[in-house]
Amino acid sequence: MRIPNSEYTERPWRIHEFAQDFEVEDVWALPTPGGPDELARFVRGFTGDGDEENSGFVIRNLFRIRWTLGRTFGWDQEREGVGHRVRSVRDRLPADLREGPRGPDFVSLPFTAVYQTDTEYVAELANRTVHALMHIGWVPDGKGTYYAQMASLWKPNGLLGHAYRTGGKPLRRLFVYPQLLRAVGKNWPHYT
Repeated sequence: MRIPNSEYTERPWRIHEFAQDFEVEDVWALPTPGGPDELARFVRGFTGDGDEENSGFVIRNLFRIRWTLGRTFGWDQEREGVGHRVRSVRDRLPADLREGPRGPDFVSLPFTAVYQTDTEYVAELANRTVHALMHIGWVPDGKGTYYAQMASLWKPNGLLGHAYRTGGKPLRRLFVYPQLLRAVGKNWPHYT
């Protein structure tokens, strides 16, 4: 379920130390009740090659349209990505995070891992429209269990980036994130 951005911004996450120039787009509580040490298991399953449930019919087709537009207009060319148009957020990390584990890259999305701790995982992507971060935090629920909190942070690239962000927000909120939450709820017990 979508939760207030303050649920992310008011927590003492390490990402706040070096990503102040990114805007918080959305924050979601994921259906992942678990123990205090289960973030790594969640991240492995979440970034892995999920089943078809992770990309239902509507989502698959939205992504097909998006990738087609990207190819047609050159949005996703390598020169527009991390390490080319933008420097990796990894270059900003304090030494302890840079020397620690990165965590896994996504198998089926163009996100690259930045860092992972016992309570946080961050991945990034960049293209001609945006430099985006996905932050997964492992949050105590006050009842003895924990859940994953996903925050989407954006730095739009010019007018195209702002238009893309604004135009895509309803699709992300109505279709992409709800489908993702359903898939996580179904698959979380089976993550290894």
